[in-house]
Amino acid sequence: MLDRAPRTVQRPARPLRSRPRLRPVEGPVPGAAAPILKWAGGKSRLLDELRSRMPARMGRYFEPFLGGGALFFRTAPKKAILADRNPDLINVYRSVATQPQAVIAALEVHAERHSKEHYYAVRERWNQGAEGCAAEERAAAFLYMNKTCFNGLYRVNQKGHFNVPMGRYAAPRVCDPERIHAASKLLRRARLSTGHFADQVAEARAGDFVYFDPPYDPLTPTANFTSYTADSFGPEQQRELAEVVRTLTRRGVHVMVSSSDTPFIRSLYRGFDLDQVAVARAINSRASGRGAVSELIITNGYL
Repeated sequence: MLDRAPRTVQRPARPLRSRPRLRPVEGPVPGAAAPILKWAGGKSRLLDELRSRMPARMGRYFEPFLGGGALFFRTAPKKAILADRNPDLINVYRSVATQPQAVIAALEVHAERHSKEHYYAVRERWNQGAEGCAAEERAAAFLYMNKTCFNGLYRVNQKGHFNVPMGRYAAPRVCDPERIHAASKLLRRARLSTGHFADQVAEARAGDFVYFDPPYDPLTPTANFTSYTADSFGPEQQRELAEVVRTLTRRGVHVMVSSSDTPFIRSLYRGFDLDQVAVARAINSRASGRGAVSELIITNGYL
């Protein structure tokens, strides 16, 4: 169980309404949809913290940095607009939504052939491009590498090539048909796209809910892991995101942002509710290096 760090709360200049105590959160329903892949910065460990800060009622659910989608899957909204700047990730979700059995069949082949030689052969074909490869086959290759690579890490170099080595797993669970079918059912309610985060929330209106989980501002100069795609996400993009949050707030949209607890991020969101929470790091080469760090959950006074 996560230890709650002391909360630092800055009241927004113009909150939508006064803020009560955090809402109680129900656990996952047995058989409900759950994330189908592991993702750097995934929010599985923070779900109770995030859910307790969501509005009691909301319109549409927007998540423009979808990643592993832990909050989306736990929330199971009736209407969702989901996006990510990684087109291969969005292809996975689209394929699971529309062709779950084809994805399962392809994954079962990978599971039967799994070996060091097979992993690196799949990675090499992946980096050569998608020409002649069906969308569901490419989705299965993505999921296979995610389940068997080092730490479930998705990392690309400046050429856009996936370069993560194979992980050391005795018996990786490559294919989970029940989980894929449950995810497929929920994803069919969503609209999936790829592109700039500002474009993905342009249609959000009063009463809608937007959750931003962008690449984090690094805690140290050597902690700058943002290579989910070949593009960078630096201070300029963080400033742009903060301005989008202000625009949505003026529009009456419920907004929540996850971010690292740095002076820079605190300065960007001065006037918003800043809650400090402790979370265990999942991406590290050594288990001993996966200690708890402080993060911020930022909201715009909607609760």
